[in-house]
Amino acid sequence: MDILRKYFPQLKEKQLSRFEQLKPLYEEWNQKINVISRKDIDNLEYRHILHSLAIARVIGFKPGSRILDIGTGGGFPGIPLAIFFPGVEFKLIDGTGKKIRVVNEVIQALDLKNVTAEQVRAEELKKQKFDFVVCRAVASLDKLVDWSKRLLRYEQSHGLPNGLLTLKGGDIKAEIKELPKGEYVETFPLSDFFEEEMFQEKYVVYVQG
Repeated sequence: MDILRKYFPQLKEKQLSRFEQLKPLYEEWNQKINVISRKDIDNLEYRHILHSLAIARVIGFKPGSRILDIGTGGGFPGIPLAIFFPGVEFKLIDGTGKKIRVVNEVIQALDLKNVTAEQVRAEELKKQKFDFVVCRAVASLDKLVDWSKRLLRYEQSHGLPNGLLTLKGGDIKAEIKELPKGEYVETFPLSDFFEEEMFQEKYVVYVQG
């Protein structure tokens, strides 16, 4: 996990230990339930862990805040962010039961007390509110905004107003153009945070709630 020490020297040994456990855990589960491609398993530190932690370069979630990970898949970006922010409450959701099964097993193996995972779609969540919604490229930006708006709290506790933080790649300008007029959007190139070539043309996109 030298790459994490390089970019996040403030990480504590307990956090680094949990990050180091992720690869063998996913390798073991991937043999039973295929949730991550073989190529990505081999590059888990970069393609999943470091990629997820790009959100932590945009914002420092305050202790006690609640974060929702929509379409978490195998647990990204939610699990790396939960390790990084142990005082923050994370809820990870996905519509696919086998993926949530793996996520719950990983949560249990790491003894993460600040994470819950549930097989449910964002459209089905009722009466739950969050400070931020995070996700990777599970849908187009306009759909993600539509799903997340009603799930955001009105009360603000961060310098960045409550909203959506999504990891995107490629031509994001076209997706931004599809949003309703008046939406406040910021883009943060991952190449500003990480020097590896794989992060070129990848972004954190923020849409205010």
